[in-house]
Amino acid sequence: MKGTRTGTYFARAIGTAMILALVFSFAAVPYVMAEEKKEDAQAIVDKAEVTVSDFLRNKDFEWFNANVHRAKGLLIYPQVLKAGFFLGGSGGTGVLLVKNEKTGVWSQPAFYTLGAVSFGLQIGGESAEVILMVMSQKGIDSLYTSKFKLGGDTSFALGPVGAGAKGDVSADFVSFAVSKGLYAGLNLEGSYISVRDSLNKGYYGKDVTPLQILVEGKAVNPGSAKLRDTLQKAERKK
Repeated sequence: MKGTRTGTYFARAIGTAMILALVFSFAAVPYVMAEEKKEDAQAIVDKAEVTVSDFLRNKDFEWFNANVHRAKGLLIYPQVLKAGFFLGGSGGTGVLLVKNEKTGVWSQPAFYTLGAVSFGLQIGGESAEVILMVMSQKGIDSLYTSKFKLGGDTSFALGPVGAGAKGDVSADFVSFAVSKGLYAGLNLEGSYISVRDSLNKGYYGKDVTPLQILVEGKAVNPGSAKLRDTLQKAERKK
């Protein structure tokens, strides 16, 4: 009788331990996923900095260099694929930074996908680096919605390319793209830009909207310092 009772207690103890182990393992899942998202997000920010630096050094993008100080915001996509998925987003995943008009300081990055892309590269290559200059407040305001279509209620133009390229481009969005180091004339009009909430949450450790990140300054990650500093240096050259 005593042996049976002891065996019953032992079985219950094992069962309880197994249940607790399962509870703790499931509780740990969101933390692990958040850490993975944070790493994914930081990788995008780091690649965005490389893309901006390359564009600023590219002699074909003189217009971009000469007018970056006029931009109210920059959407930077380190990799836009011709087909397939990049971190779950069709087309590409990138960041938006907005400039404070009073201080000239660039905001923390907010994450966005570029989706429903249907285009062909004018030159060889399976992917391209893309920067969309947001030149108007109307363009900025459109990005505070969860999803919008380029060229819908906003105007879109390809940026002037080539050494000595000049001209007053009047559009809400002006795009530049390179593939394998060479200019790629990508017409992204009609593509969809959507907020990537999961990466925003992973990067800042809490649920935050683009408005809270870009305007209200309610989210900070020191990992964006190099990217923001690169943009500040470009501003100071003007």
